[in-house]
Amino acid sequence: MAPRKRPETRKTPEVVLRPRSRRSRSPRELEPEAKKLCVKGPGCSRRFDSGCLWAGLAGPAPCRNIVRALHHHKLGKVAWPSLQQGLQQSFVDSLASYRIFQKAAPFDRRATSLAWHPAHPSTVAVGSKGGDILLWNFGIKDKPTFIKGIGAGGSITGLKFNPLNTNQFFTSSMEGTTKLQDFKGNTLQVYTNYGTCNFWFCSLDVSANSRVVVTGDNVGHVILLNMDGKELWNLRMHQKKVTHVALNPCCDWLLATASVDQTVKIWDLRQVKGKSSFLYLLPHRHPINSAHFSPDGAQLLTTDQKSEIRVYSASQWDCPPNLIPHPHRHFQHLTPIKAAWHPRYNLIVVGRYPDPNFKSCTPYELRTIDVFDGSSGKLMQQLYDPESSGIISLNEFNPMGDTLASVMGYHVLIWSQEEAGMQK
Repeated sequence: MAPRKRPETRKTPEVVLRPRSRRSRSPRELEPEAKKLCVKGPGCSRRFDSGCLWAGLAGPAPCRNIVRALHHHKLGKVAWPSLQQGLQQSFVDSLASYRIFQKAAPFDRRATSLAWHPAHPSTVAVGSKGGDILLWNFGIKDKPTFIKGIGAGGSITGLKFNPLNTNQFFTSSMEGTTKLQDFKGNTLQVYTNYGTCNFWFCSLDVSANSRVVVTGDNVGHVILLNMDGKELWNLRMHQKKVTHVALNPCCDWLLATASVDQTVKIWDLRQVKGKSSFLYLLPHRHPINSAHFSPDGAQLLTTDQKSEIRVYSASQWDCPPNLIPHPHRHFQHLTPIKAAWHPRYNLIVVGRYPDPNFKSCTPYELRTIDVFDGSSGKLMQQLYDPESSGIISLNEFNPMGDTLASVMGYHVLIWSQEEAGMQK
């Protein structure tokens, strides 16, 4: 298909650099005594969050002196898992000093998708409900690139950089298309196009090794295509909307699909023959927002639309999962909350939407970003900024794992260590 030029207008996003001399205060300093919510440190957990489910699993406290831990590992006194645990604990401790050092409010509708550039750790792409896309390198002073969408009905539901050419990106949208675009907004290739407002695409993933694109729609179909745009198969794998598709990063013939039909299914792309040819069926109590494989491919993280995060493990994916109770209920006009993995450590990051019906809900509970240990399920740390106190739906660390991007309504937030943020 010949490249098609999309009408493009550029808008200068509102990019706010937080004053470097101003110290962000903790929730404990900001809330009156009756409203205090402790910003929890390592090892703490809420009464009903996860402690009761993971009792007895915590091991001895790791060495927090990284130089000493490395020295002991070199001498053979510390095994690699213990060293890795020490490095993770050091990172968790550093989260206490994370602050928002830049924010942008470029959209006239809420942000709906988020992706980090795989090669540039200070470049992030964000899509909106109106189809707008922000390409923002917050490490330089140049104005961000803003690609104008079609407005109503153009919501960007999936956003992935092209692993074969990182100057391009794939999108799925409510416009009814899955396509490849460049940074100028030009449409390079249309992979799927329904041509009607009754059907649209809700999820997207791409594999560099297999050179395939997979996308799911609002009526349960999943379509697999190669990078040239040839359709390999189109099957109805779920009864309802496919909210998420994910290819395993270490075993790219393994596909996970999540749906509002309350199931996650795991498939072998080499053996897909029909809707019943899945390898594993993982039923849930509520509709599901997402299903993410861990960076090492050995775990699967699911987020439902109520109050449950699950961690499944290879190779017996259908064994009883580890459960983390967590409030993140669904609301029609809120971008669905999705838990995500840290790229280097076994940590889970997710936004909190306080629910008065949740067992451990406390009065005046804050809308924090929660960080859980992926093995023990313990709440390790919480991030909060009183000037950005809305519900944070999407959170992703950059590939280096030292900077966090968050989506809060119309806003894009960039978190980093206070000292590091002042240097950027």
